[in-house]
Amino acid sequence: MLEIENLSVSIEGKTLLKDISLHIEEGETRMLFGENGSGKTSLLMAIMGLGKYRVDSGRILFKGEDITRLTTDERAKRGIGIMFQRPPTIRGLKVEDMLELIKAQGLDPEELAAELNFTEFLHRDLNLGFSGGEIKRAELLQLLAQDPDLVLLDEPESGVDLVNISVIGNAIRRLLQKDVHRNRRKAGLIITHSGYILDYVEADKGCVLVNETIWCTGNPHEILNGIREHGYEGCLTCQR
Repeated sequence: MLEIENLSVSIEGKTLLKDISLHIEEGETRMLFGENGSGKTSLLMAIMGLGKYRVDSGRILFKGEDITRLTTDERAKRGIGIMFQRPPTIRGLKVEDMLELIKAQGLDPEELAAELNFTEFLHRDLNLGFSGGEIKRAELLQLLAQDPDLVLLDEPESGVDLVNISVIGNAIRRLLQKDVHRNRRKAGLIITHSGYILDYVEADKGCVLVNETIWCTGNPHEILNGIREHGYEGCLTCQR
């Protein structure tokens, strides 16, 4: 589904990522751990082709196609979707109108909104006056409407209370077809700092981003336990 080969990324001359290599298979969910400022969000932005993130070397392939130089909208149309940690407020754009613009064929935005307890927000401007949990639900509602094949989630559990986290976890499970045990197609790359999302969404693999590069890959629960016990600095001396 996704192949990242020796990717180095910078912004305005400052190196953010070095020699990143990461492969995610169809149907696979990958957790990406890393301390704040380690470059996790930069990696998602580079995959999505957003902002001023410059690919200095390497390439990104999606379903076998080199998308390194494609625009953001071209990547979205091919089936990549992203959930931002801090999405913008867009005055004058109603949530329902946004959903009509991006919805995949055969999906009913109102039904999706009802599943997320979000019906009352459909007539409001996107993210205007929304709480942290409401913003997360708005982001997930847009992803459900888009129905992408590769889902990029930037810390979906951050700033979310206990009431909203189960709703968000269930929405992510639906996005990633977690109830489909055969012929699962959807793949996901989920950024997490705390690891709480693992209580709601199973992951096949975990990896750690340290010193601007992928340091290790393994069982996500084992990696999380190691980080909790030794901190991210422990990753640098781990002999796994």
